[in-house]
Amino acid sequence: MNLTARIAAVLGPVLMAVTVSETVNLNIWHDVHPAVVYLNGLLFLAGGLFIATTHNYWRFDFSLLVTLSGWLLVAAGAFRMFFPEAQQLGAGLGTWILIASLFALGAALTAFAFLKRKS
Repeated sequence: MNLTARIAAVLGPVLMAVTVSETVNLNIWHDVHPAVVYLNGLLFLAGGLFIATTHNYWRFDFSLLVTLSGWLLVAAGAFRMFFPEAQQLGAGLGTWILIASLFALGAALTAFAFLKRKS
């Protein structure tokens, strides 16, 4: 299995699990302590940097999704670390669109990784 498929095999299911768990527990972000947001950002940043530094491929194929996912995690993590007291998204159309988009990305990465494994 190549590097793109290996990262997608981990990142895809993680994105799907995070989005489902966030949907079920969306209320926990109403009064979350900024230290928890900061820690969440640190984990996003570390994971994103790992992906971005080991998989920085800018080809117009499926590997671009993995690279962009890494840089998205870097940006989200840095934002959460620098602005931990920012208002967290509550239940609303924008939140549901974001959650659905991230779940779809996770499903696509998972499908790619495991279909690639079979070929």
